[in-house]
Amino acid sequence: MKTAINITRLLSFPLICLLLSLHSAAALAADTDTSPLVGSWGGPLVIGEDDLGLIFNFSMAGGEYSASVISEGLGVYGMPADRVRLNGRSLTVVIGRLDVEFTGTLRFDEAGEKLLRIDANWFQGSEMVPVVLRPVE
Repeated sequence: MKTAINITRLLSFPLICLLLSLHSAAALAADTDTSPLVGSWGGPLVIGEDDLGLIFNFSMAGGEYSASVISEGLGVYGMPADRVRLNGRSLTVVIGRLDVEFTGTLRFDEAGEKLLRIDANWFQGSEMVPVVLRPVE
């Protein structure tokens, strides 16, 4: 019986090592995942007659999105978002300090491969402003 236990231990060790290496590789891949959303997206933020300008910088680490916002008209330069959530093609960004919820839909090309724009709404207080963001180069 002692031999069977040793063989079981011998066989389970490589299996455990394999599982640990696969888990580590998956964690590393999640940290370096790229998404079509990652990058800078900008467009006009027109409130009244003023174009305040709007740029979101999206990044991803560990499978989680983060964002910062720039708007010269609002006097905001790199303010981090409190929450960024992408559910399918639906995007939600919450910036508590500005009392903003930004909700949008990702629009891809016909092949569904290249993200072309983000059609969204900027909710601030009781005001809603439509916004279209395009890649910033």
